[in-house]
Amino acid sequence: MSEPRPPFPPFDAASAALKARRAEDAWNRKDPVSVSLAYTEDSVWRNRSQFLKGRPAIVAFLDEKWRRELDYRLIKEVWAFHENRIAARFVYEWHDAAGDWFRSHGNEQWEFDETGLMRRREASINDVAISETERRLVWDGDVRPEGHPGLTDLGL
Repeated sequence: MSEPRPPFPPFDAASAALKARRAEDAWNRKDPVSVSLAYTEDSVWRNRSQFLKGRPAIVAFLDEKWRRELDYRLIKEVWAFHENRIAARFVYEWHDAAGDWFRSHGNEQWEFDETGLMRRREASINDVAISETERRLVWDGDVRPEGHPGLTDLGL
């Protein structure tokens, strides 16, 4: 069983933004097992056209994702929130093994239990081919540094 993951629902603007930033930081570290601990053991996902249930499926999915999506950089931004739900938009950039770069634009709907673990994640994502010079999510280290622009400031 996972440790509780504050902030807890019901969310306000500050706690929803903090929840999204913690998720962003975790995904940018690209550790599938660590990321999976933010989800309930029986968490249900829809990611694009894939349907997953449970932490082992999440770990396998993320492991494959980050083997394929190289130099992955992600920014999340809260779109709306209500009680135990958050809607977020996100953009991530990555390249494949051939060196082709992509910018992936998406929307997520999250539902949390009372301990702050995500029990449901629905994600719709579209990929756009970009050149390396068009990248906007560029920073040193794993997580986006404080002061680095968010999606709105980047015009995304």
